[in-house]
Amino acid sequence: MDSLSFGENCIYDACKTDTGIRMPPEFIPKWIAWETTQRCNLSCVHCRCSSGLCSSEGDFTTEEGKSLLAEIADYSKPVVVLSGGEPLMRPDIFELAEYGTSLGLRICMATNGALVTEEVCRKMKETDIKMVSLSLDGSCAEIHDDFRQCNGAFEGVIRAAELFRQNGQKFLINSSFTKRNQGDIGATFRLAKSLGATAWYMFMIVPTGRGEEIMSELITKEDYEDILEWHYQQEKLEDTILMRPTCAPHYYRLVAQRVKEEGIEFERRSLSFSTGGGKGCIAAQSICLIDCFGNVKPCSYFLRSAGNVKTTPFREIWENSKMFNDLRNFKEYKGKCGKCEYINICGGCRARADAVYGDYMAEEPFCNYIPVKLR
Repeated sequence: MDSLSFGENCIYDACKTDTGIRMPPEFIPKWIAWETTQRCNLSCVHCRCSSGLCSSEGDFTTEEGKSLLAEIADYSKPVVVLSGGEPLMRPDIFELAEYGTSLGLRICMATNGALVTEEVCRKMKETDIKMVSLSLDGSCAEIHDDFRQCNGAFEGVIRAAELFRQNGQKFLINSSFTKRNQGDIGATFRLAKSLGATAWYMFMIVPTGRGEEIMSELITKEDYEDILEWHYQQEKLEDTILMRPTCAPHYYRLVAQRVKEEGIEFERRSLSFSTGGGKGCIAAQSICLIDCFGNVKPCSYFLRSAGNVKTTPFREIWENSKMFNDLRNFKEYKGKCGKCEYINICGGCRARADAVYGDYMAEEPFCNYIPVKLR
């Protein structure tokens, strides 16, 4: 097992770390997405927070945002992704980025690319943005713009990637898929690679926000498995770009199965500042989202909140909230997940279970694997 595979009783084996955190090392926050605004210049079909031009800017002033970053940095030194909405629509975004960097946080940014200019690239370099993520959901304008519900969105991504490359700004590409674009997965990957991306993350849609409206478009269990098999075969051969499926925790079960069947060594690479590449769902385990109103959620796709940093310290929410501790207690997972021999490396998508069944401890609804105990 690698560093992100946990034993069943890990939650009860609290240990004192050199950071002063009384938490098992695997349950220290390593990656936090901060939704700095819900305003966005696009209206994508799958958006988790239904962003648009009229969406809320949120409750955080510049000084309150800096206080939040300081509170996080005082607890641990995770990657902090300045997200949205579209973070570039927030006027003080680079002031916040610069402050976060000064605290020792590893600041990244998630953008759709449409607002990226030479000036934006210069500010990203000045504030030491470690990585920028771009969203690319098709290999051509017809597919991507349909997914993003905006003509010209594809051109914006391509232009942003070129500007990043010219200015030496590292970037990765996130690609989300439903039935409407699943036939374009291979071509989208090849385009991401040709654009010079450091990594390509294949997102399997979680039906939250506007994603609820495309429930009928979710990829089937059977196709899901085939797509993950394609990813595995591609990743084995790839040596120029990092690959990772996201919101697809059962990929780690599939990899373990294939490695055992094939009798091979398969060392998966990951970004030096990532949460690691060895476990599936890590919601509330090493990652979380703080939305623009201060609600702390296990990941970007959860609707439920574990508490609000406006009224409760982040550390208290992270360490003591019932929901976060539920999600760390793998022995209590229900259905197939609770009986699966791969529970420690997969875990099933907790947000997808919650969205489909209304229970974040329920089994992963888009996995067709039958555990040995149930055969």
